[in-house]
This record gives sequence, C-alpha cells and structure tokens, in this order.
Amino acid sequence: MTSQELQSMASWTEWVPLISADPPSSPGVYLARQGAGGPVVYVGVGAGARTGGGLRGRLRRYTSGKALASGLGEGIFDRALADRDWLRERLAEVENGRPMRAVQWGKASLVWADLHVCWALTEDREEALALEKRVLAVQGIEWWNRAHHAGH
Repeated sequence: MTSQELQSMASWTEWVPLISADPPSSPGVYLARQGAGGPVVYVGVGAGARTGGGLRGRLRRYTSGKALASGLGEGIFDRALADRDWLRERLAEVENGRPMRAVQWGKASLVWADLHVCWALTEDREEALALEKRVLAVQGIEWWNRAHHAGH
C-alpha cells in the first residue's frame, strides 16, 4: 500500500496482477496501481449493481476487454491512446492488414497498463460505496477515476 491513510481504511488483500486476479463474488472495493510497485491510480466498487458478481464480476469485465468505456477500462484506454509507441504499434497492425476489434484493443491496453490490484470486502453495496468515497478523498493521489476529475 502506498499510503498509510489508505492502508488504515480497510483490510486490503495482497497486490496481484489484474490479469490473474481471482477475487470473490462478494461486494467490496478494489484499488489498482500501475506496475508491481507503482502508484495507486484507481479505486472502484464491485457490488453487483450493474452486472452482478461483486468484485469478481467487475474485474472480469475489464480483463475481458469489454469495458473500454466504463470506469477503469476508460482510464486505461485513455492513457494507452496517449502513448505514441503503443498507438504506433496499433497503427502498424492496421497497416499490415491485421486490424484488431475494439475488445482486442481493450485487452492490449490492459497489458500496456500492467495493473495490479488489491481489494477489501464489505458487507454490502452501501458500505462499498462509502469506502470508495473515503478512498477518493485521499489527497496526493493522481486518480484515473472519471468522476474524481469531474469534481464529483
């Protein structure tokens, strides 16, 4: 954990690569950091509100490449698109007759981001949302969360 303040907010699991994460289907909050020891960049809720499955369902949406325009998927994709080298690789694929579908671009951006996650379980959705709000209030973190940048 990069911040004592974050660490004291909940009982977080150990960090694991997002691609191989296998969280429970329980409600909870997850943190993402870029690289094995990089900075925390995102906080999210897996509470079954949208597609069910709690933390497991939420994180699997990202690893499937199907969440390009929501939450963490959007944060990852925005940053990958801003990386000239990553974008040149995608353009070369197109120019060589190997264009990828959007889901494949999402997976490629996920690999580029090299995210690691940890999570804390909560009793229910309301508790998860409250913990997420407290985490987002921590100062000194450059959050990738869209709502945080919009001033919510």
